[in-house]
Amino acid sequence: MTFLNKALLIATAALVLGYGYHTLSGNEVDFNTQVKPIINKKCMACHGGVKKAGGFSLLFEEEALAKTKSGKPAIVPGDADASAFITCLTTSDPDKRMPKKGDPLSEEEIEILTDWVNQGAKWGKHWAYETVQNQEVPKPSWWEKLTGDSIWAKTDIDYFVEEKSKKEELKHAPEADRATLLRRVSLDLTGLTPTEKQYKQFLNDKSPKAYETFVDSLLKSPAFGEKWAAMWLDLARYADSKGYEKDDARNIWRYRDWVIKAFNNDMPYDQFITEQLAGDLLPKPTEDQLIATAFHRNTMNNDEGGTDDEEFRVSAVFDRVSTNWVAFNSTTFACVQCHSHPYDPFKHEEFYKYMAFFNNTRDEDVMDESGHLRFFEENDQKKLDDLAAWLKTNVSEKKSEQVVHFLRTVEPRIYAHHFDSFQKGTSEPSSYMGMQNGGSCRLKNAPVVGKTRMLISYVTAQKGGSIEIKTDSLNGPTLAVVKLDTARGRNFWNGLTLLKWVNLPTFNTRKDLHFIFRNPNLETETQDVCLMNWVMFLEEDLAGKGKEGYEKQLQNFNDLLLAKTENVPIMLENPADLKRTTRIFERGSMFSPTKAVEPDVPKSLHPFPKNAPRNRLGLAQWITDKQNPLTARTMVNRVWEQLFGVGLVETLEDMGTQGFAPTHQELLDFLSYQFMNDFKWQLKPLLKEIVMSATYRQDSRVSDELRTKDPANRFLARGPRVRLSGEQVRDQALIVSNLLSRKMYGKPVMPYQPQGVWQAVYSSAKWQLSSGEDAYRRAIYTYIRRSSPYPSMLTFDGSTRDVCLARRIRTNTPLQALVTLNDSAFVEISQQFARRMEFEGGKTLPSRLQKGYWWMTGRSLPHSKQQIFEKLYQEALVRFRKDPKKQEDWMCNTDAETAALAVVANIMLNMDEFITKE
Repeated sequence: MTFLNKALLIATAALVLGYGYHTLSGNEVDFNTQVKPIINKKCMACHGGVKKAGGFSLLFEEEALAKTKSGKPAIVPGDADASAFITCLTTSDPDKRMPKKGDPLSEEEIEILTDWVNQGAKWGKHWAYETVQNQEVPKPSWWEKLTGDSIWAKTDIDYFVEEKSKKEELKHAPEADRATLLRRVSLDLTGLTPTEKQYKQFLNDKSPKAYETFVDSLLKSPAFGEKWAAMWLDLARYADSKGYEKDDARNIWRYRDWVIKAFNNDMPYDQFITEQLAGDLLPKPTEDQLIATAFHRNTMNNDEGGTDDEEFRVSAVFDRVSTNWVAFNSTTFACVQCHSHPYDPFKHEEFYKYMAFFNNTRDEDVMDESGHLRFFEENDQKKLDDLAAWLKTNVSEKKSEQVVHFLRTVEPRIYAHHFDSFQKGTSEPSSYMGMQNGGSCRLKNAPVVGKTRMLISYVTAQKGGSIEIKTDSLNGPTLAVVKLDTARGRNFWNGLTLLKWVNLPTFNTRKDLHFIFRNPNLETETQDVCLMNWVMFLEEDLAGKGKEGYEKQLQNFNDLLLAKTENVPIMLENPADLKRTTRIFERGSMFSPTKAVEPDVPKSLHPFPKNAPRNRLGLAQWITDKQNPLTARTMVNRVWEQLFGVGLVETLEDMGTQGFAPTHQELLDFLSYQFMNDFKWQLKPLLKEIVMSATYRQDSRVSDELRTKDPANRFLARGPRVRLSGEQVRDQALIVSNLLSRKMYGKPVMPYQPQGVWQAVYSSAKWQLSSGEDAYRRAIYTYIRRSSPYPSMLTFDGSTRDVCLARRIRTNTPLQALVTLNDSAFVEISQQFARRMEFEGGKTLPSRLQKGYWWMTGRSLPHSKQQIFEKLYQEALVRFRKDPKKQEDWMCNTDAETAALAVVANIMLNMDEFITKE
């Protein structure tokens, strides 16, 4: 009897004898695949991170084996009979039987847990929290090579897929036809359907390297960065507005452009992460590295009156913590704000230790969205360049860099909401204070040590005003009396702000500063002396006093402080004297702070790098450490989902124990290891590796066998077939109609949109229709207002960008067809497509239809569909000739023939094969 026959006989006997799930005695129960799913489903609601009934929790090993309220542990490793955890599952007493709510455990589940306890209750680590290891490629055996069974595989990826397919007894589909493959890879790598020139070039190239050559050209295309940036902007919750009720405009498009350039330049992913998290903390950060930090300034900002700036600042920090974990590590971490994670090994206090990395930045939910990076107009930029050169020559290069950085950020400011003890005045919700005659307020514990100058930002239109500044108390020594200048207007956002310098004596300790506002010329008691926005404490005047040209440069310096600029919100770290203390919030409420914590990472994962700073830069090093089990897996899985429609782990947002199990874990780890080591964190080699595989190049048509065995294509026995994203639906319609503008970068545009979508409050903001080629730019440049996103893309499952979105859920609703048939933008595209078919498609209707379909798909229009289109054309032509008014309403300034062809074009652009990647 062979070994195989003996094994089959033993296994059969075990099943007959009722051994259930463990067919051979001595098999060890696996915690991750057998025990943890039962615990999560049946036990965690009462014995997890949220609730610890009876003092018993199954979330962490030390808690599960610790003593409960009974004074004894519920789990006694090696002795299920002595473990209350097991006896409560089997007792006949309904008051003691667990679980109290829901269905009881099955006999098999109880048996698994019993054996697990008897085997020592060994804890396991979820697969996603294990360090990525290189995987051995399951290459074919000599027999398979001899018989030709593995001829299908083209790359190492295919061997992993083929091994799984064999286990599932699935046969792989043949390679897709060349036109389909060309369109698929072009959409995947650039987001655009191929041009006529690309179709001809590829279809006529019969060389063995034709496909690879075309892939290389797509990876070099500028359109590549636009396509992959669209994916990232969902994660970055990028929008052109601030959110909340007012939802005012935000000038942050330079960040979007930075992302596009980063993908086009194939910036290594570890650098990509680092610059976005901590570009401002790098040595001598460049302008681009500062712009990159706008990643975490995409959080919403509340300008509504009556709101608490600190409350919404904290809310933004919470969002940054959650976004960091979802975007970089596919982990749900937001719930840990209120309690320990119910299913994964993250403790409540660890949320706030992680939050401490982000809690020390300059942004404070103020209306001007500082900290920000200022961009000067041409004349002011010349002044800045002149000042920088003068400082470099007369002082030092370092001082020049410091002054330029200061003028481009004007930080650190102390805003009005930090003042207290108001009398005859108040701090307004827009972060300024309105002070009446004789009114006063206090800046407590002002950071004056080592500072020689104070700068005050204010506005007043009333002559004769002054601010008296006293130390320690309202009756304390007078520090200064500042006479106020006047300017027209009373706001801080139209360039009318005024600044006053105040000399400071030498202070050895922090001081309470009291500000008293007076103006004897005011007509009424309710008039404001001024509106004060912020104060700032500086170590010195402009360096270089006494040098030739100093007075001119000092004037430049002051002019630049008041210059009107275009500002981009960025991340900037607080100086030491303004450092915030991070505290644990009981049940996640900022109004219930408890003990203080220092920056740290969860203990269940790899340790924080030695000698790394405990700030965002150190955190970036921890995230991009090759020991981090989640970072590379997350990006590889995200790339796979973009290409195949479903990730190797379907739940892109959650690789934890509640996420879907990977269909091909070894393949995921193999590619993740390659991504970090062989590809040096670069995305383009990873993409090429995948799209060159036989797995990717398969035909997407599904056989009856595959439809029965694997309807969702989890085991990859056929090619991907998914509906295009909202951005791609619009972009490829523009490209086949010859309307698409290839213009890149710059401010967002406003293409056609139905009237009445925007209902802006507290402002006159309107959708201003873009003119010229700006109306036909790629969808990534379309203005996104959070409270009313671009309707057609939202209908096709686009994001409102309120929060980080890891995965768009694809729908197929009648609204989508209504958009592409009736939306004004798509109607115009259809009309232009018809004109193109007339001008370039030949003289007959059949040739025009064939040419249009070929532009769309690279294939000939099937005869059956051509007949339908010809019939539709004739019906529309008859209708328009009978009723010219209908023709005019549909397409003005043209003849009935062109208008009828536009009706057909409108339907063609709605064909399934056009809005689907297959």
